[in-house]
Amino acid sequence: MGVFEGMAGLGHEQLVFCRDEAVGLRAIIGIHSTALGPAIGGLRIYNYLDESDAIRDVLRLSRGMTYKAAMAGLDFGGGQAVILGDPSIKDEALLRAFGRHVESLGGRYITAEDMNTTVEDMSWIRRETRWVTGFSQQLGGSGHPARATAWGTYQGIRACLEVVHGSPEVAGRTVAIQGVGAVGYELARYLHEGGARLVVCDISERKVRRVLDELGGEAIDEDDFYGADVDVLAPCAIGGVINRATIPLIRAPIVAGAANNQLDDPEGDARLLAEAGITYAPDYVVNAGGLIQVCGELVGYPVEQAMADAGGIFDTVKRVINRARARGITTAAAADEIAEERIARVTGLRRLGLPGRW
Repeated sequence: MGVFEGMAGLGHEQLVFCRDEAVGLRAIIGIHSTALGPAIGGLRIYNYLDESDAIRDVLRLSRGMTYKAAMAGLDFGGGQAVILGDPSIKDEALLRAFGRHVESLGGRYITAEDMNTTVEDMSWIRRETRWVTGFSQQLGGSGHPARATAWGTYQGIRACLEVVHGSPEVAGRTVAIQGVGAVGYELARYLHEGGARLVVCDISERKVRRVLDELGGEAIDEDDFYGADVDVLAPCAIGGVINRATIPLIRAPIVAGAANNQLDDPEGDARLLAEAGITYAPDYVVNAGGLIQVCGELVGYPVEQAMADAGGIFDTVKRVINRARARGITTAAAADEIAEERIARVTGLRRLGLPGRW
């Protein structure tokens, strides 16, 4: 499939290729939709196998951001950026060069943290463009959004437990977390404080050891994650991990985690989960807390308000599950419907000449 076919298939507005040979920058920025406002989405640095994998990642992630913002009730569209290469290439010059490319888009895309990027990285980018968020609190930003992302995911897990078991309490429940980096660790902390038992895995033994030392729990191998005998599977690392190969292994009645694009085939894998009687909380619904925080930074409200708003993900997840059950569709389809309905309504208002925030 060609690039334009890929863009058309997911409804993208723009794909931007960025290069600065002097600093080794090769980056791609995807703008999926600006129907609700400027496109916002993270910057990840990853050593992709080839450019086609990077393009696919940008297209899928930026589309997911559009739906995430719509479901969260935010006045933003969806975007995403990637820098191709090993994260070790990251330095001030590289990030500032990327910032200049963001600036050239004139506000159509706003960047933030994602995989292998940090608050400090956003501060370097900010030296070249104002179209960045998630930078340090010392510079007037809101800091890293991991805590808000984890809080929203925690609320999504609680909503699933209430629907499946009649109570949202995590006390006495066992949750397996795949990936205990910035977000996964914070999620583990919330679950531990709520009385849940933890089962964790990560490619980094250091990160696993941190959880076990500070919060307790059990470490398992990555290969044993899917078949773990637990109440909830929480993928919090890479995408595409819930697929035709792994779904038959799943014993947990709930899949609810913070990773983006967990389903390798969004429509087909959601159907397989439903047929297996597994309740799936769509990832872009439960992991919207971080987006809520960085968007709040842009419009000027405090982190405490973002955390409170992220708590509303509990009700949003229940709404999605209830619609799915009432209409006999998957939770993924139900979430898409709700997001698309809001986008259509706001697009209609703009066609009438009513201005948006931006």
